Amino acid sequence: MEYNHADLFEGVADAIGERVAVVCGDRRLTYAELDEHANRLAHHLETAGVRPGQHVAVQLYNGIEYAAALLATLKIRAVPINVNYRYVENELLYLYRDSDSVALLYDVEFEDRVAVVVARVPALAHLVAVGGAPSIPGAVAYDDALRAADGTRGFPSRSSGDTYIIYTGGTTGMPKGVMWSTGQLLLAFWNPTLPRPSRPEDVVALARDSGPLVMMPVAPLMHGAAQMATWIAWFMGATVVYTRRFDAADVWRTIEREKVNSLTVTGDAMAIPMADELARGAYDTSSLLAYVSTGAILTGTVRDRIQRLLPNTLIMDRFGSTESGSTAEAVAGSAPEKGLRFAPDVENVTVLDDALRPVEPGSGAIGQVARTGHIARGYYNDPEKTARTFPVVDGRRWLLTGDIATVEEDGSIAVYGRGSQAINTGGEKVFPEEVEAVLKGHPSVYDAVVTGVPDERWGNRVAAVVQPSGDAPSTADLDAHCRRELSGYKVPRVYAFVAEMKRSPAGKADYRWAARIASSAADGPT
Repeated sequence: MEYNHADLFEGVADAIGERVAVVCGDRRLTYAELDEHANRLAHHLETAGVRPGQHVAVQLYNGIEYAAALLATLKIRAVPINVNYRYVENELLYLYRDSDSVALLYDVEFEDRVAVVVARVPALAHLVAVGGAPSIPGAVAYDDALRAADGTRGFPSRSSGDTYIIYTGGTTGMPKGVMWSTGQLLLAFWNPTLPRPSRPEDVVALARDSGPLVMMPVAPLMHGAAQMATWIAWFMGATVVYTRRFDAADVWRTIEREKVNSLTVTGDAMAIPMADELARGAYDTSSLLAYVSTGAILTGTVRDRIQRLLPNTLIMDRFGSTESGSTAEAVAGSAPEKGLRFAPDVENVTVLDDALRPVEPGSGAIGQVARTGHIARGYYNDPEKTARTFPVVDGRRWLLTGDIATVEEDGSIAVYGRGSQAINTGGEKVFPEEVEAVLKGHPSVYDAVVTGVPDERWGNRVAAVVQPSGDAPSTADLDAHCRRELSGYKVPRVYAFVAEMKRSPAGKADYRWAARIASSAADGPT
């Protein structure tokens, strides 16, 4: 057995085959049933010509088919490629080509845009349609593919060096494929509350000996956080529960029905509507022990509200990235509006200055959060970005996360924000996350994204795109609110009000869109 996700899942399925592995709506499969399901899909892909190392794109909503697709591709040593299901034709064309995918599993709801794009990607030779009969010539219906395939294993041996790719980003540019080896990925995203395994068999033993946990990743599986939450759950022997798409009421109904113990969301974009729905409705949340946020900012006001609504649930705010794995936990009192502070819970996490030397704790020196050890290999098809992001210092390979930070005297890391999104105005640096958090603390603000717009005098002005909660507040009211919490140079000079904020399905801000909206507002009345 190797530190390979397919190896480990098969070991868990052999040990606890009768336990429920996955639930979505009224469908549920045991570990043994999911293993057989994935075997059939894997053999179908083999028969279609997919070979070890080749890439299989997955353009699906959450569901059993997505879980099976992850397993099936890894079983044959192929590589799953996550596709954002909101992508339009040009974005799909970029991703299909950049990822060099040779096969695609897609929901039939997306067939119109898929049909237009695949004709321009000759390498994408095999299509499998989920949820109905395909109309694209040569495409195969998912259920037909499974019926015709063998449900036993019979796969070649795998390696801990097999490749796993997660496409990430797209908030400031086109997404990049983060390449991992399965062994490094497993250990980088290992549950920090559990002892790290010393051999692969320890993972199976943990799953076998665990209690009947029920865990729910709320984010879409096209986001790395939900994929990693799924693997963590399976390697704890837990039942994984999905909703097909994010709907706050459906999430709470599912928690009540399935007696979910642990929930994973991605920041405010999910936490806010979930809190609104929980405040409106009457749901049984007595089973919920942990509410975990990762992959996006959770502001202090939102976290406090959730805690009031769920007084007996542990609220956890995790820090990490697709390239680094899960690395730290927010300390008491941490919040973007007050200062983000995280305590590393894995080794080899620090802050490196511009000379790539560790920042002295308590010195106040600024650098980038960095990690060595269990980190990604680099970016697929982008050696230049890989070299910049993963420098070698004194023979040790580091990941520079892009998060600007310093190290406090107690060893905790104070994070200011992403350097790539910082706004330079009059020689001062403004981090959008801090301003966004303050704005979202205003009772009339539902959501906010902060960006910069060009300014002849200052270089850039701070601008805020705001989704009101009800009637839009006045700019004077927002200005006064911000000035109570922020230095003057951080206060937005431009406001643009929108009916709905544009975010990714996982809740990440679309800063390119926000910059366009803010620039349009800057050209008109301020």
